[in-house]
Amino acid sequence: MERLNILSRRALGFVAVGAVATLLLSACGGGGDGGGGGDAKFNQGVESIVNKSDKKGGSLRYAIASNMESTDPGNTYYGYVWNFSRYYARTLYTYDVGPKEAGHKVVPDLADGEPEISDDGKTYTIKIKPGMKYEDGSEIVAEDFAYAVARSNFGEQALPNGPKYYADYLAKSEDYKGPYDNPDDPLKGFGGVEVKDETTLVFHLNRPFADFPFVLVQPQSAPVPADKDKGEQYQTKVLSSGPYKFDGEWNPGSGLKLVRNDEWDAESDPVRKALPDKVSVEEGVDQNEIDQRLQNGDLDVDLGGRGLGPAAKGTALTDDAVKANLDNPESGAHNYMAVNTKVKPFDKIECREAIQWANDRTSTQRAWGGDVGGTISSQLLPPSVPGADAKINPFKTKGDKGNVEKAKQALADCGEEGGLDVNLGVRSDRPEEVAAAEAIQQSLKKADINVNIRKFPSDTFTNTQAGSPSFVKKNKLALSIYGWMPDWNTGFGYMSQIMHGDAIKKAGNSNLAELDAPEVNKLLDESQETQDEGERNKMYTEADQKIMESATVAPLVFQKSVLYRPETLTNVYFSETWKMYDYMALGTTAGGE
Repeated sequence: MERLNILSRRALGFVAVGAVATLLLSACGGGGDGGGGGDAKFNQGVESIVNKSDKKGGSLRYAIASNMESTDPGNTYYGYVWNFSRYYARTLYTYDVGPKEAGHKVVPDLADGEPEISDDGKTYTIKIKPGMKYEDGSEIVAEDFAYAVARSNFGEQALPNGPKYYADYLAKSEDYKGPYDNPDDPLKGFGGVEVKDETTLVFHLNRPFADFPFVLVQPQSAPVPADKDKGEQYQTKVLSSGPYKFDGEWNPGSGLKLVRNDEWDAESDPVRKALPDKVSVEEGVDQNEIDQRLQNGDLDVDLGGRGLGPAAKGTALTDDAVKANLDNPESGAHNYMAVNTKVKPFDKIECREAIQWANDRTSTQRAWGGDVGGTISSQLLPPSVPGADAKINPFKTKGDKGNVEKAKQALADCGEEGGLDVNLGVRSDRPEEVAAAEAIQQSLKKADINVNIRKFPSDTFTNTQAGSPSFVKKNKLALSIYGWMPDWNTGFGYMSQIMHGDAIKKAGNSNLAELDAPEVNKLLDESQETQDEGERNKMYTEADQKIMESATVAPLVFQKSVLYRPETLTNVYFSETWKMYDYMALGTTAGGE
């Protein structure tokens, strides 16, 4: 067996920019160790750690405009939850701390060293750190990891949210129906993960998977004891393996309170500083209020990591005192509009092409706040992902303003020369997405395409509305504004869950276009059996080209965020892995409950 040094990053799930606000931002002064307060500089958190401190104590206060997607590490796909859940859920592997390149390195978390990989790339043997405990004092054992993988990936009752890489790539018995089918022996017949003893796991893959080490970082590998699992209701009180535990129960909209977990072993944990005594989350707070409270010192972090809205950005960026407390990083996300291939008449490529030609990308960029909100996109892969090629632009128009005549011709070609009506899904608590939807509505109207905007909450959008093919078909939701970041920083890590036919799910579906193109599927599949990284990147470029030519993705912007860091927040830096501030590093100089 060979040992693999896994030194790269993931950039998960989805985050978007938020809040169209017209508030005036007050300047924040103050001091601070290592560059906080009066010593802070614009974009300092992108390049270095702002306001360094080892001070423990106080309460770290988060808020989010929606309800949290879930607190269950095995049942989530939003990037902010993957970042935040590390407070109470450790995983097999994780990413190192620090801004820029420092945070790209994969390091063991509950794993005791790097995986041992067989010569054929289909067997991964992982040792677990002995003596690790949950909050109740019980020991974390290898079986708990196997069970966690099974509950989130296998059987009809598998948790709906999150990727299904384990289900796709792990070997399993044909008759294995998931852990809930046989509560007395939940892993019986599960051939994907072998539990050799209390500290040894063996992952058996059904085929080589070049990117599999990145999957071992994901929160689906957070251990769950079978006797503590309650299915989807496990989210009400997750059994902690990290430095904090639930104080009471969580239900959507109730908010979440975390307190210290005395059973956590700090010496075994490479990434979690655990500086605050308490961590709290308020849910359903208006985004404008979040922005204002950050300025007033009544809040520490916007949990969603979306940053300030367009008007607030413009005001803040023109005030030098406020600008010093801002970071404007490229987030690595692509905000785009998916065109569903199963909703008629968009099963015809000419009708999809009409949407592409009618789309005025300059107007949607303005909805995201102009240049500080994002750059106009033409291909699917963000520039930071290997294989991205800006020359891919099959619907290029002068000044990116669309072409009404070509749009009308495409409508005629698909038999809709009189125009058509179409429904566009958008997250109601993401004001910039709503603004973008309104801009699209105006653009498409010029080409006789009448857009009806349908608004849904973020926490259900990719589960029961846009992410539910049956809902989409019933409600003729042909268009949906979406955003995506790579699950890890490769073309496969970006495209596989949103453009591969095998990723289409009954619920929690992220392939909103429901694209099932054999040529695209083949390129993505073969990339994982290709050893040469350069060849894999060429495959990703080719797949991107074919996806764009299918007219299932209307590109909008490659996102940038304007993040505000209060002067009392310590150890602040933008993580290129998590694509927002690294929540595990943060502390506060303020008191609080």
